[in-house]
Amino acid sequence: MTKLNSYFVLFISFILFSCSSDNENIGDSSNFSTPLNLGNYWTYDVESQGNITRDSLFVDSETTINNNTYKIFKTRDDVATGFYSSALRNNKVRENNGKLLLTGDLAIAANQTLPITLDLTLNDFIIFDKNASNNQALNANPRTGTINETINSYPLSINYSLQTFGGENFTTFTSPDGTVYSDVKSTKIKLNVNITTEITVLGATQTITALAPQDVLIATLYIANGIGVVYTNTVTTYSISSFIANELSVPETDTQTQDEFLDTYSVN
Repeated sequence: MTKLNSYFVLFISFILFSCSSDNENIGDSSNFSTPLNLGNYWTYDVESQGNITRDSLFVDSETTINNNTYKIFKTRDDVATGFYSSALRNNKVRENNGKLLLTGDLAIAANQTLPITLDLTLNDFIIFDKNASNNQALNANPRTGTINETINSYPLSINYSLQTFGGENFTTFTSPDGTVYSDVKSTKIKLNVNITTEITVLGATQTITALAPQDVLIATLYIANGIGVVYTNTVTTYSISSFIANELSVPETDTQTQDEFLDTYSVN
C-alpha cells in the first residue's frame, strides 16, 4: 500500500454506523437513562475487515470543571481498537438534560498512527440526546478545521467538519449478532471531508478538487435504556476523481466497515 493510500484509509477509518432492527417507535424518553456511574464497564467484540479484537471500556474516575462533574472513561491497558471505545478513551463525559457531552481529544484506535495532525479537540460536544428527532443536528456548530499537507509533491488542503445527529428509536432492537434489546435509541456521528490540490500546467497553477465534499465516516451508535451502547457500526468510504487517483496512484474508491458488539457489562 502506498503512503498516500495508507493516508486515505487511516485518515478516513480512524478519525473519529446501519443495522437490522424491529418495531421502530418514537416512545417516551422521560425514563430513558444512560448509566455513567463509577465502576461501570462494558466489553465489546470488534470486527473489522475480517479481524476480531476486544475492547474493555469503563468509568474510571470523575473530575469537576466549571462546576460541572465529568466522568472519565478508560480502556483496559489503554488500548482501544473500536471507534466507540477509542472515542471515549481518556475523555470526559457528562450528562445534562438528557444529553451526553464529550470533552477531550477524539482519539484514534491504539497502535495506529496518522501521517498528519488532526485537531479534533472537543469541548462539551454533544454526542447523544435522548430527546432528539431523527436527523436533528445535535450541536449548534459542527467541529471544523483545515489541514495543509504535501504528499507526493501535491499540496493538499483538507477541510473537515464533525457533527452528530439524532437517530431512530426502537421498542425492540435486534443486533446483527442476534441479541435483542428493549428501548433503544441511536445517534449518528458524521465526518465530512473536502480535499483540494494544485497542479501546474504550462506554467499556470490550477486548483482542482481531489475529494468532493462527502461524509467519509458515518458511525451509528445504538444505546439501550439502562445499559449504554450495545452496538456500533462504522462505515468509512471515499470516492475521488479518476484523474487525481491516477496522478496520486490511489484507488478511486474505498470502503471499510467496522462492527462493535456488546459482550459483557456491569452498570449500577
